[in-house]
Amino acid sequence: MKRRILLILSLLFVSTSFLAGQTSDKREKRKNLTVKEWNTNAATKTRYLDHVTKFDANGFKIEEIEYANYGQKTRTTFEYNEAGKCIKQTEYDSRNKPVRIRKFEYYPDGSKKKQYNYFPSGKLETIKEFEYIFDK
Repeated sequence: MKRRILLILSLLFVSTSFLAGQTSDKREKRKNLTVKEWNTNAATKTRYLDHVTKFDANGFKIEEIEYANYGQKTRTTFEYNEAGKCIKQTEYDSRNKPVRIRKFEYYPDGSKKKQYNYFPSGKLETIKEFEYIFDK
């Protein structure tokens, strides 16, 4: 029994270390990266910008812009804490005015605990709580 528990713990440690390495490798590849997504209309062969995603010097997504045929549709900015967790998202409309602000709270294991949704004025609108249930 002890041997089985040690094996399970060892596998858990190795898989967690592997996943942590993958995350940092992904982030390493995204440092100061801008990704542009283009669409082409099949009928007219017209090419247009659909999406732009920007990453900072640490490889964290800091901005995401969605475009429509008239220009910017929405823009979302992201802010992170020292642990690399997203603590704030601000969504803007086509005129670059804030329409929604989300702030996040996390459990010690890094999983989301709560999401606070604010109006642009700063007034709290709703609170979303996350519950994690593992089936046996």
